[in-house]
Amino acid sequence: QVQLVESGGGLVQPGGSLRLSCAASGRTIRGSAMGWFRQAPGKEREFVAAISWNGGTIIYADSVKGRSTFSRDNAKNTVYLQMNSLKVEDTAVYFCALRMDLTISTDRAMYNFWGQGTQVTVSS
Repeated sequence: QVQLVESGGGLVQPGGSLRLSCAASGRTIRGSAMGWFRQAPGKEREFVAAISWNGGTIIYADSVKGRSTFSRDNAKNTVYLQMNSLKVEDTAVYFCALRMDLTISTDRAMYNFWGQGTQVTVSS
C-alpha cells in the first residue's frame, strides 16, 4: 500500500512563493514517474507538472511554466514543487500522484496512487 502525504501548502500573497512536498511510504518512488495536479473549487482536477523516474524529463502546464520547479529526491522518497510568483488563480488543492511507470504522463488516469492534497490559497 502506497501512501503519499503532501505538505507545504498555505496562505500566501500574490507574488509569493511556496514549496510543496510529497513524501511517499510503502513503496520506493524509484522507477516511478510522479506528478502534481490541482483542483480549484467547481473545476476538474488539472495537470500541473510531471517528472520521470530519474528526473531527466520534466514537463509543466503552461499555466505554471517558468514559475515552478519540480524536483525529486529518490533517497528521501520525496518530491517537491517550488512555486514562485504565485497568482490568485493558482489557488487550489494540490495533489501529488505516483505513476507505476518510468515515463511521465499529463493524464490523471495514468496515475496509480494519490495523496490527500494540500490547500494553496493565494490572496491579498
